[in-house]
Amino acid sequence: MSEPTTPTRARTVPAEAGQTPSSSSAGSPVRAFFSGSAGRNVGLVVALVVMLIVGAITAPGTFLTVDNVFVILRQASITGVVAIAMTLVIIAGGIDLSVGSVVGLASVVGTLAVVQDLADSMHWIVFVIFALAVGAAAGLINGIVIAYGNVVAFMATLAMLVGARGLAEILAERRTLVVEDRSFITFMNADILGVNMLIWIFAIVAVLGWVLLNRTTFGRRTVAIGGNREAARLAGINVKRHVMWLYVLAGLASGIAGVMFLGRTTAGSSTNGQLLELDVIAAVVVGGTLLVGGRGTITGTVFGVLIFATLTNVFIQNNLSSSVQAVAKGVIIVVAVLLQQRFSRAPGRG
Repeated sequence: MSEPTTPTRARTVPAEAGQTPSSSSAGSPVRAFFSGSAGRNVGLVVALVVMLIVGAITAPGTFLTVDNVFVILRQASITGVVAIAMTLVIIAGGIDLSVGSVVGLASVVGTLAVVQDLADSMHWIVFVIFALAVGAAAGLINGIVIAYGNVVAFMATLAMLVGARGLAEILAERRTLVVEDRSFITFMNADILGVNMLIWIFAIVAVLGWVLLNRTTFGRRTVAIGGNREAARLAGINVKRHVMWLYVLAGLASGIAGVMFLGRTTAGSSTNGQLLELDVIAAVVVGGTLLVGGRGTITGTVFGVLIFATLTNVFIQNNLSSSVQAVAKGVIIVVAVLLQQRFSRAPGRG
């Protein structure tokens, strides 16, 4: 009696697995589309357009003005610069919680009295050199500890988060250090072709990040390491050295953001960049980069940054509290992660 039942059960397996013509045609193409970069970017564009529509309806007189659009882009610029580098780190399966503190430390070092005196005798480019050097050094320490010390990235960068913020407070003596060089302030707030310098910096970093990820061996190795670190090592990639350089890039981006803070606020402070790492990671995740590594796009990250900057501006335009804004950001992050889990599965799997 068992013989007749075996073929019957075998014939019912495809139907239970979702391989009938109606189910595969309805589900698999949609999932396949939204699992690709094009589908994810379409979803981000739709989300951004919805926010723009909401802003235009709730603040019709001010939201869609050219000045306000540039305000949104300027607000997104600092977060965006750090998010570009964070995208590469997360694609490789890492994380960097220290970027906000490194931004504060870079801004403080760039405005120390000795640095400003040196800039007076030479050029304000000294501000930039010192800030970038501090950021790159912090990233190098993170990279060495993580790659060669085999310390979990979460713990290593958490230690740098605390240490860099504390060092910034010591160097600044808990004071705000004002930038004395007016030519630096003028340059950082200048408009080129009607676009603010901070926005240009963000755009340049985004383009360089896109080229690095999509058109270089470095980018392909980054994706390979995030997809399968052991397989990447067996393929001949020096995984440890590559991971170290990724954190150097994250630190360098934090140094650039520190310079941008100096240009925007005209002051270096240990509080600069506070909680910036949360906004950065949120933008990267909403942009479609998997926290487990192996997948992500610079374009998606740019959209993620713009979505959060637009959301913040909508709340400001409508005089809503920052608490409600924080709740809205939390909901967006949770929805983004849930969508990642759903559409990152291979088509046909339950």
